[in-house]
Amino acid sequence: MVFGIDPHKQTHTAVAVDELGRRKAERTVAARREGHLQLLVWAGKLTADRVWAVEDVRHVAGNLVRDLLAAGEKVIPVPPKMMAAERRGGREHGKSDPIDALAIARLALRERADLPLAVLDEHTRPIRLLVDHRDALIKERTRVINRFRWMLHDLAPDLAPARRTLAHSATRVRLAAQLAALPESTSRRIACAQLTHIDLLSTQANAVEAELKALVEPLATGLLTVTGVSVLTAAKLLGEIGDIRRFRTTAAFARHNGTAPIPVWSGKTEVYRLNRAGNRQLNAALHRIALTQSRCHPGARQLLERRRQTCHDTTKGGLRVLKRHLSDVVYRVMIADIEARDIAPTHTHQAVA
Repeated sequence: MVFGIDPHKQTHTAVAVDELGRRKAERTVAARREGHLQLLVWAGKLTADRVWAVEDVRHVAGNLVRDLLAAGEKVIPVPPKMMAAERRGGREHGKSDPIDALAIARLALRERADLPLAVLDEHTRPIRLLVDHRDALIKERTRVINRFRWMLHDLAPDLAPARRTLAHSATRVRLAAQLAALPESTSRRIACAQLTHIDLLSTQANAVEAELKALVEPLATGLLTVTGVSVLTAAKLLGEIGDIRRFRTTAAFARHNGTAPIPVWSGKTEVYRLNRAGNRQLNAALHRIALTQSRCHPGARQLLERRRQTCHDTTKGGLRVLKRHLSDVVYRVMIADIEARDIAPTHTHQAVA
């Protein structure tokens, strides 16, 4: 039996369906640990063979998924994009928590062979939280920089720095000195406050990056050797993937990260297009790696050139092929990193003995 859950801040609505997708029961509980326990007790009375399908909405469903995994339950995270398409194609029209929970359950029932199970990985969860925090800091800094540039243009256009240089501390120090030399005015005071805010956000982002480096390097020794994978990219991959072993094959991982090509052809002409589904954070990380390798990795450049000459691929089409190849590379390297970590303690123990 599959239990679909539509998670919200205040309540979680669960709908149970049998193997034919027929609704069997429904329950709404508070989005607290006590409510999660009530769900487990309720589901235990219905069946012993069960799988939970939860819409993967990050922090909203985080506590629920961790409590279910800690209780030994099987949990399938359902991508929101897939859920939206399932709801549109459902026979029951409208928008409500029970309708959404039913759509989640039926989707998981139909696709559970291809959807990976959730894994409780406390090594990568702090990395994911820190990556999200740094992304928020960078976005806020970008917004402040944009406002600061307009204020600087109105105050003293000649002081405008080159693009993408306000992230550098030397540029901010120079601008602070130049603003201090201007006559006192409200515009100058606001510009100085904005520059101070930019400096604070940059300091916080750099501190988070240093913390990520200490967490990522022991977990991604092989991953960091791949051309184009920096500490931040490795942190994004680790945080979004968790335990790579939850994907059965490289093809399952490619489908999850959106690098599996989509066929759009009929007849004798085979054509594929970019896949816009899957985890977009993972896809963006693989895209950054592909762009770097397309510039400075001989093997990647040869692949793109060969595809251009033999298959007449466009630049976008060549990158699609390269990203699909890199998905396999990342999968194998991360598997090797986990196996190396599992073997290391045994070797240490034998050496001491």
